Amino acid sequence: MQLNDSTLFRQQAFIDGDWRDARGGDVIPVSNPANGKPLGNVPKMGAEETRDAIDAANRALPAWCALTAKERANILRRWFNLMMEHQDDLARLMTLEQGKPLAEAKGEISYAASFIEWFAEEGKRIYGDTIPGHQADKRLLVIKQPIGVTAAITPWNFPSAMITRKAGPALAAGCTMVLKPASQTPFSALALAELAQRAGLPAGVFNVVTGSAGDIGGELTSNPLVRKLSFTGSTEIGRQLMEQCAKDIKKVSLELGGNAPFIVFDDADLDKAVEGALASKFRNAGQTCVCAIDCMFRTAFTIVLRKNSTRR
Repeated sequence: MQLNDSTLFRQQAFIDGDWRDARGGDVIPVSNPANGKPLGNVPKMGAEETRDAIDAANRALPAWCALTAKERANILRRWFNLMMEHQDDLARLMTLEQGKPLAEAKGEISYAASFIEWFAEEGKRIYGDTIPGHQADKRLLVIKQPIGVTAAITPWNFPSAMITRKAGPALAAGCTMVLKPASQTPFSALALAELAQRAGLPAGVFNVVTGSAGDIGGELTSNPLVRKLSFTGSTEIGRQLMEQCAKDIKKVSLELGGNAPFIVFDDADLDKAVEGALASKFRNAGQTCVCAIDCMFRTAFTIVLRKNSTRR
């Protein structure tokens, strides 16, 4: 794999600031979806290593949330800058393991970095409220505090952006995180962890565990130290995770499967409609959460669609 910075290609999990193999030495092979050729391996970890990551995140929590919002923002800003400095390498890595065109991969890196930049600044504006009380001499003071250790499970179709949109707000607010990336695209996640470490993120604040989805997910949902779970993926798995989190009354954020109809009205610009339909249907090989499923249109649109799609 040819990268300008070869150290971004990591084949170990990231726990408590260290790069680690699975205890038993088991690995998961990762291949290029375009040609099936092997790219490398990542550790096949389970519940035991996940507990290590959760414990590390819990140990790191007091010092991380004790920093001022500005201090956390400065670290996150450095992370953003490093992502943009290494945009080409991160995009190439993503294309090799995920399969999307290089131009789209570069666009995703920029998009992913923007979450870190945005929430670095928003973290400075986590305000509270002073509310009139039920009695004349009473006032209610509301403050917002970090919830604690958070967990994230992310999909393969946007392997960088789905991480930063979860990690950005969590870390900016003073929480710590344990991430389980998709097994098809772990190298993007590990490269982000490498850059986070370079940016000065303290050990244990951001951890990446690769391996068995069932074992890792089961530990994330059952461990009482984890106070919130964020998941992007199928409705079926989201329902299972929500049921598991209910036992400890964990907070849960779910972005699940859906249906995206594409409707072309009679007065639409048909050339633009065709452009939009093709992009919606075939972007990322049609595997996005807003991919057009049902298309509703008149005959005129079909004629323009055939002409334009043939030309393309």
